[in-house]
Amino acid sequence: MKKQIIYIVALVLMVSVFTGCGSKSAENSGEASHEEHNEGEAGHAGEEGGHEGEEGEHSEEGMAELHLSDMKFESLGIKVDTLPTRALSGVVEANGQLEVPPQHEATVTAILGANVTSIKVIEGDQVNKGKVLAYLSHPNLSKLQTDYVRAYSQLQFLEKENQRQKRLYEEEVGSGKTYQQIQADYQAMKGEVKGYEAQLRQLSLNVEKVQSGDIYQYVPVVSPIDGYIEKVEVQVGQYVDPQTEMFMIVNTDHIHADLMVFEKDVYKVKKGQKVSFTVESVPGNTLTAKIYSVGKQFEQNPKAVHVHAEIKNKEDFLIPGMYINGKIRTGDNNTVRALPESAIIEEEGKPYIFMAEAHEEDGKTEWAFKAIEVRTGITEDGWVEIKLLEPLPDGAQVAWNNAYYLISEMKKSQTSHSH
Repeated sequence: MKKQIIYIVALVLMVSVFTGCGSKSAENSGEASHEEHNEGEAGHAGEEGGHEGEEGEHSEEGMAELHLSDMKFESLGIKVDTLPTRALSGVVEANGQLEVPPQHEATVTAILGANVTSIKVIEGDQVNKGKVLAYLSHPNLSKLQTDYVRAYSQLQFLEKENQRQKRLYEEEVGSGKTYQQIQADYQAMKGEVKGYEAQLRQLSLNVEKVQSGDIYQYVPVVSPIDGYIEKVEVQVGQYVDPQTEMFMIVNTDHIHADLMVFEKDVYKVKKGQKVSFTVESVPGNTLTAKIYSVGKQFEQNPKAVHVHAEIKNKEDFLIPGMYINGKIRTGDNNTVRALPESAIIEEEGKPYIFMAEAHEEDGKTEWAFKAIEVRTGITEDGWVEIKLLEPLPDGAQVAWNNAYYLISEMKKSQTSHSH
């Protein structure tokens, strides 16, 4: 009986030992599995972290670096040098045309109705003030002269009669009433004669000759200014009414640039600023001018003001009405870093230039180009101010042209790399 009890106790202890060992093994196995799982997750996270790190580096680098062989570099004609400085001023672009001030243009009209008997000029002729342009003839012109001679003769009579009646009145021999009447007639005729003389002078006739009885059959039409005949509006034999336009004359010595400046730029433009411009019909000739007047009223279509500039060194080919393209220098020259327009490219709204570096490998030269983001400023005559966001290395060279080609090749390189 005692032996059976001992066997039972021994069996219980053995079962208890085996059960404890199994439980511990299971716990250890679970912990190991959990650790492996955590390590797996950590490893996976590490791999993802590695990928994220590579993408970050790529975004910091921006565009890929472009490599060109020396042969390719030469064939493209890429110019490379250090970033230069240049004196630039602000520029306002404006279009317009050549004009002549109204005081240097003239329209010649007929003062009295008459027939054109001869024309002495053609379009393009240079004329001086007072030069005869044509002759007119008509009975009305002859009548005006004869009426003047009659009035002038009557004035001479009334002048003497007025003096005689005055003397008689002062000697108390003549009537005061008679003297007053003669005096009134004399003054009235004097005014009439002066009116005739004014008309004769407007017709460019010699009053003294007409007084002596020389009647002009042909009345001259003369130029009121120096200039060139722009238009001839009449023909020989034509009857012209009073105020009919006969000739247009323009003095091109006073031709100037009339530019239209839009509302957004008006505040930049001032008297005394310099202007460079080209004439559309005469390419390749750049002329200079200086602003002497800025308009104070907007034209409505387009909304712009007139800016007038005096032209320096006027050329013979300048004709009123020619269309021009101008650039107004709005500020003092400032020395700034600048590059030609072809050295700058805008990508996704940001301007870039390209830093260039040459490498020697196996006796061959290879060029590396890297896009550098910048900011731009003043633009003038094809040059653009460059504002660096970070300083370039000492002696660094940049491309002066072909920015469009360089950015295109970089994009191709990036696309190939991503595949």
